[in-house]
Parts: sequence; structure tokens; C-alpha cells
Amino acid sequence: MGSARRPNGCYNAAMPAFAKPASPILHLLKLSVGPASIGDLEARIARNRDEAIGLGRDPAPVHTTRMVPTRAAEIAGRGSIYWVIKGTLLCRQAITAIVPFTDSDGIGRCRLVLDPVVTAVAPRPCRPFQGWRYLKADDAPADLDARTAGGLAEMPEALRRELAGLGLI
Repeated sequence: MGSARRPNGCYNAAMPAFAKPASPILHLLKLSVGPASIGDLEARIARNRDEAIGLGRDPAPVHTTRMVPTRAAEIAGRGSIYWVIKGTLLCRQAITAIVPFTDSDGIGRCRLVLDPVVTAVAPRPCRPFQGWRYLKADDAPADLDARTAGGLAEMPEALRRELAGLGLI
């Protein structure tokens, strides 16, 4: 079962793609503007969730972009957005849906609906870029958890970042 575009324009994993073979998983790579750490990103997600609940809106985290990924069917419900924080690829969030829309000024935009869980990944340096980039599943860093990363998962984020910048991890 793959992702397909729904009649409402939303890409979502729950909708089967009938005439297409399963496509490979694809991710997005994006610079995180504002947060200086994974903790800062998680705090921003929590603030936005609390604000949405207070206003009676859907609390699911979203990231709005100007462009709709042309390969959305390979991403929605299967891929993740990998966040680059302060020059280091540090974490990811699963992308649950991609929703194109037109804003109040008539400009086409896109909402990436994200899972609220932020998962730390094996850090690696990343040069600045504009917008987002596609990231193939084979090129994505491994998740950091106690089972797969040993002591690396418990290491302070700043130390992981520094060691990644030196090419030691």
C-alpha cells in the first residue's frame, strides 16, 4: 500500500495508490531556524501544541513551506523531515501528511503534517542551504537509541555535535 493524492489534495499514507508499484521511501532535509538544540525544537513543538489546543485547533505539529514536494507520494506517511540545527543534522520527525493550500494572499503553500515525536539521529555536519532537499532512505542517518547507538544516545547533544563536526562519529 503506497501513498496517493486524495481528492482534497492531501497526500496521506491511509489512501492506497492503486495503479502504482510501491515507491522507495524518501525524506526531506531542512534547516531548523530558531532552535539551537533538539530540546529547543521540542519546546517549540510543545508551545505550538498548547497554543493550538487553547484555540480549539488541531494540535498536530505542522511545518509550512512555499513549494509542494513533487515526490510527495514517496514522502507522506512513510518519510521524515530531518532537521539541521546549527550546522549539524541532529534529529527527525515523521511526516504523516502533505497538504497543499492557498494562503489568504492567494499564494500556494504546503503544510507538512508531522508526528510530535522528535527522534535524535546520528549527527553529521551539514552546510547551509535554502529551502529543503530530498534525502534518500539509504543516505539518512540512523536513529540514536540506547539499543543501536550504545553510549552515543546518552552523550550530551553538544558533545555529539562537536564530535560529528570533527568527523569522529
